[in-house]
Amino acid sequence: MENVIRTERLLLRRWREADGEPFAELNADPVVMEHFPAALSREESDALIASIEAAFDLRGFGLWAVEIMAGGEFAGFVGLSVPSFTAHFTPAVEVGWRLHRRHWGRGYATEAAREALACGFEEAGIEEIVSFTVPANLRSRRVMERIGMTHEPADDFDHPRFPEGHPLRRHVLYRVRPPRPAGAGPPARRC
Repeated sequence: MENVIRTERLLLRRWREADGEPFAELNADPVVMEHFPAALSREESDALIASIEAAFDLRGFGLWAVEIMAGGEFAGFVGLSVPSFTAHFTPAVEVGWRLHRRHWGRGYATEAAREALACGFEEAGIEEIVSFTVPANLRSRRVMERIGMTHEPADDFDHPRFPEGHPLRRHVLYRVRPPRPAGAGPPARRC
């Protein structure tokens, strides 16, 4: 799988050293990180980039840095990852996103996530992709629905990284399978 993807308005690419500062700014924003345990320090943010890059090297896919083609601004990440905890649906591949809030409401997460799904299905041959969040994260849930994912309440789960009674413990799970039938031949395009 190639590591550069172009959509109508976005470039999904591997990470660059220059992404560190705007990514740390994004991860320190309490509004962006509202549905996560805590904002990240610069060191934690840099460690996350290193982990993302290692995943690309290991699996051939990962969380792409998102750049807005008109102007070249770093906007955040969108892509595929493998959850590192055990739940009823793991092992799994997850589609996820985190964008700077100045880019919210423009359809960037949806545009990039659709491409990430297509790459996962067509290039990596993934049979199902999931996404999950806390029930209150309505913005992300709307993206999940717009990219064709479905939610079955029976799939909801308590995230094992949060203790009993923690407000972020309960999560909703969404799933999607490839749109083309198995055995339909080679993919129509390359990522």
